[in-house]
Amino acid sequence: MTGLNLPGPWYHGSPQRLCILRKGSWVTPFKEVAKAFSHKPSLMSLSDDCGAVSHDGSLPGFLYVIGETVGAGDVSELPGTAHTHWKTQRDLRVDLVAELPASDPPLLTPEEIADMKKRDPEAGKRIGFISRPGSGRPDSANQEGSGRA
Repeated sequence: MTGLNLPGPWYHGSPQRLCILRKGSWVTPFKEVAKAFSHKPSLMSLSDDCGAVSHDGSLPGFLYVIGETVGAGDVSELPGTAHTHWKTQRDLRVDLVAELPASDPPLLTPEEIADMKKRDPEAGKRIGFISRPGSGRPDSANQEGSGRA
């Protein structure tokens, strides 16, 4: 967990009801990012601090918090995610925080989607995110895996 200096809480977003998050799933310390991923988007826009997030997902979702202590060996950072996601190394108990409509966090506008695809023609062909203009994040980050539950 090199570079990890976040005590938690750790969040997971899913369109499915869960009690246990399976090994190999994604977790994040950024609540708004987890909320957006609960809707299974193909595009996301993030502010530098991950506090402002918008997405193109359409499914209603569920926000979970990891319901047990997460230790140094329990998660590993996913390369290419600009420190926003970690992969679980074991099954973890989750507690439901909220049921989320697809519009929470806000949806990307058609204009924002068109602009993202213009800047990155591969946008939307993989799970990933594109930073907001002027942020310190890379233009795009390909995230491999499924964030499966």
